[in-house]
Amino acid sequence: MTTLMVIAKEPRPGRVKTRLTPPYTPHQAARLAEAALADTLDAVARTPARRRVLVLDGEPGTWLPAGFEVVPQCAGGLDERLAAAFAGCDGPALLIGMDTPQVTPELLAVSVDFTDCDACFGPAEDGGFWALGLADPDPALLRGVPMSTPHTGAAQRARLAGLRVRELPRLRDVDTVRDADAVAESAPGSRFAAVRARLGAVSG
Repeated sequence: MTTLMVIAKEPRPGRVKTRLTPPYTPHQAARLAEAALADTLDAVARTPARRRVLVLDGEPGTWLPAGFEVVPQCAGGLDERLAAAFAGCDGPALLIGMDTPQVTPELLAVSVDFTDCDACFGPAEDGGFWALGLADPDPALLRGVPMSTPHTGAAQRARLAGLRVRELPRLRDVDTVRDADAVAESAPGSRFAAVRARLGAVSG
């Protein structure tokens, strides 16, 4: 079975979702980040996997469910941190971020099935990617990919040339207030949507 990894930052005010401030305060933005992370971890917890790993920048909190190994992120750029996460796997692995609380166990179950593919790739609306799966984790496929640009997804997808790739649905990351609104609407039963609704009145 596959190793499922989530790469995340501890949801502390001032360190996460800074593009949501304003209109949200840093504490409100951190609450949204925590809800997104909790939704993501819950989806992973309900997906069959050999291992479930949280690759974390910071310290775990009460939002972390049972059954996860916690591995600290290494130093360096995001490409190096993603590469190191895959380097810690000895078999098929799927890595997702904490910015897509609309992800479901059903979608993840498809993403971890490498029966007829070597990799899976989930593009994001902002030009990045929300998921990357490798049947044979090779850190070199990530090192040197320019991160946090409108072309990150295309660059990472190009690294998979020559592999049989399963294309996953395009999802929207939560980066801006507009993103938060759209994602909450797409996942009305999520923790994220509930926190967004409560904060809506606060933020006006």
